[in-house]
Amino acid sequence: MEKFKRLKNEGNDFVKMGEYGEAANKYSECMKLNTEECTVYTNRALCYLKLYKYEEAKQDCDHVLQIEDTNIKAFYRRALAYKGLQVRKKNLAGI
Repeated sequence: MEKFKRLKNEGNDFVKMGEYGEAANKYSECMKLNTEECTVYTNRALCYLKLYKYEEAKQDCDHVLQIEDTNIKAFYRRALAYKGLQVRKKNLAGI
């Protein structure tokens, strides 16, 4: 549990510095230790949104909502992911 907290805090620090790729890696390491901790999924979803990885962000939010069906952050970030996917689809249609 101590390693989990350390990795999560390191991920949080990377987010504060705008290093979203590094932060996502730290949250992924956290998930190997605990798959039921929703905050690391919503945090990683935020990173994926910042990196324009909308499908990955949506998947993380879907996972959280299977565990906590009232998680507001997961709903909000999933909506942002859907919005990003729609924009991408429109841009590809215009090419």
